[in-house]
Amino acid sequence: MITASRLLTLNASLAVLALAVPARAADRPWMNVKLSPDERAALLEKEMTLDERIGLVHGPMSMPIFGIRKPDGAIGSAGYIPGVPRLGVPAVNESDASLGVTNPLGVRPGDGATALASGLSLAATFNTKLAYEGGAVVGREARAKGFNVQLAGGVNLARDPRNGRNFEYLGEDPWLAGNMAAAQISGIQAQRVVSTIKHFSLNGQETNRHFANSVIDEAAHRESDLLAFQIAIEKGQPGAVMCAYNLVNGDYSCGNNHLLNAVLKRDWGYKGWVMSDWGAVHATDYILRGLDQQSGEQLDAKVWFGEPLKTAVEKGEVPAARLSDATRRILRSMFAAGLFDKPVTPGGAIDYDANAEVARAAAAEGIVLLKNRSGLLPLAKTAKTIAVIGGHADAGVLSGGGSSQVVPPGGAKRVVPLGGEGMMGAFRSQYFNGSSPLAAIRKAAPGAKVTFDDGRYVASAVAAAKAADVVIVFGNQWMGEGEDAYDLSLPNGQDALIAAVVAANPNAVVVLQTGGPVSMPWLTDAGAVVEAWYAGVKGGEAIADVLFGAINPSGRLPITFPASIDQYPRAQLPGLGAPEKTRFDVVYSEGADIGYRRFAASGQKPLFPFGYGLSYTSFAYGNLKVTGGETLTVSFDVTNTGQRTGKDAPQVYLTGAPGKATQRLIGFDKVELQPGETRKVTLTADARLLGRFDVKTNRWVLDKGAYQVGVGAAADNLALKGSADLRARTLKP
Repeated sequence: MITASRLLTLNASLAVLALAVPARAADRPWMNVKLSPDERAALLEKEMTLDERIGLVHGPMSMPIFGIRKPDGAIGSAGYIPGVPRLGVPAVNESDASLGVTNPLGVRPGDGATALASGLSLAATFNTKLAYEGGAVVGREARAKGFNVQLAGGVNLARDPRNGRNFEYLGEDPWLAGNMAAAQISGIQAQRVVSTIKHFSLNGQETNRHFANSVIDEAAHRESDLLAFQIAIEKGQPGAVMCAYNLVNGDYSCGNNHLLNAVLKRDWGYKGWVMSDWGAVHATDYILRGLDQQSGEQLDAKVWFGEPLKTAVEKGEVPAARLSDATRRILRSMFAAGLFDKPVTPGGAIDYDANAEVARAAAAEGIVLLKNRSGLLPLAKTAKTIAVIGGHADAGVLSGGGSSQVVPPGGAKRVVPLGGEGMMGAFRSQYFNGSSPLAAIRKAAPGAKVTFDDGRYVASAVAAAKAADVVIVFGNQWMGEGEDAYDLSLPNGQDALIAAVVAANPNAVVVLQTGGPVSMPWLTDAGAVVEAWYAGVKGGEAIADVLFGAINPSGRLPITFPASIDQYPRAQLPGLGAPEKTRFDVVYSEGADIGYRRFAASGQKPLFPFGYGLSYTSFAYGNLKVTGGETLTVSFDVTNTGQRTGKDAPQVYLTGAPGKATQRLIGFDKVELQPGETRKVTLTADARLLGRFDVKTNRWVLDKGAYQVGVGAAADNLALKGSADLRARTLKP
């Protein structure tokens, strides 16, 4: 029974509670979702103490390896920033995510994730929709695992085919790479998870990367690598930019006033925050040069943005306003991504089967058919005997190594340690995801006798090849963070193996699993060549789909395959063999003429050009129309002239500007056509792709006059040509 006195007490309590709720809301005005992220961040930052601000601008690596202790509250992965419970600021848990949510060295036992195909494979699709869908997979899985920041969005251009991290990135062209990265970032952030973009800028090689000084002319930088970042930032709106290990024109990337303050924040108006790469900070004054957050602080000589920064602010050596700006930028991106309004909590359900199918579709579309003599592919299901040789094809598909390594649920089928010293030595293992090409081939050809030879002995492989109607021989090139390929050969004598196999059987299909271009001394004798890259969690099935025609190949090369490394400006890797901790210059003398642009300028013939890829059908182009004015708009028809449904990736190139010949991709599309079907494609060029960057005026300049374009199936195969006049104009940087 409730007495009068108890009723009075209850009513009083309810009245207090009723007053308390709006009081709490009033205490946290930054939780008003009607305000912009900038307004909310400003309101919140104003309430923070100096120690709370300092706490947001530095954080540890949260992997319990190399003697590092996992911080309290951290999930365990790349990085962790403690929250501010007093103000409702959530903690930040970060994982690497170039190709899926990583679990480095198994620090979270049993926690697998969907392994997407490599960045080069994704870029080879020329399909931004697939990039978005892959990003969404990463974002969903990250949220379910408790991560709210994903270290994704690798957009460094492939200036050297030996770069150990090319496989993470998106090729050699700024328009292709920028658009694909933007779509991936958008897919991640649509799941209310922050995505980065990295590594800013000119992280063009892994050899002695902490001491490499990337030297480039400013205009060339703006027209190439910086343009790729700019496009991706504009379209993808990543919450954070990760600076790189290397120096750029004499200053470390993470302490580069020109890159961070002048280009990124002033010229581009970037509103998010700049985080360092892990172990890339060398001084406290980097905060004055544009860096907002020190990441993986245990790998630096000091926690520069901890007590040293606090002392510098108290002494006035670093303006308090600069620390507030860094803090607001971090909070602003957290608000924009929804980290306050829909906090990430671990334990959500993950549909790994559905996500694997997304990965499979992208992997299949990224496979590039490089050669197909006399229609050897697709393989007839009437073949009686098929010999599969090499590449650990019985176990799974190869993946690249380093911080982007993703292990699927259930673990890798096979791990082959390579050994090695230093910090990256622990990461030097070849992982084969449990998607066996051998098993997929057997499933696709149930009426055939399918044998397997591991390829260790050439004579055994040759005997298997001679005994079979068809041979499928795998060639693997493992690439990983922290090192570059020594040359463009297939390691461990695989070129000799493949040469012997293709000589023994004319119906030999070579399947390449590589992190970039390789030389092919056996190309003439091979019946067919397929570039499968690192194909991800369902890579074996994707490869079989293409080999047997369930999928019509539509991948196009996002990177030139040279005939020789001598066709590149740096045949000798800069810094290779240099004394330890010695700075050296990497002079990018080619400027903005990366890859196919340099081949066009020099007239050299590559092994396979940028944009190249064969199909099981054929396509024709016609009815070109080019209009000018402020920019170029190009329309044309694409017709499937073959007998199979297929996808084409038509490409539009600028081939001439007033007073000069040039070569630059200014547009692409991906269209699926039935036999005999025609579709009109219309593309409008970003005017910056047509112009030049003028350093004196800090503007993009388009000269008055005629601009020539070509439309075709690859950089060196332009079926249609036209031109139109543009008015003179300038554009902001």
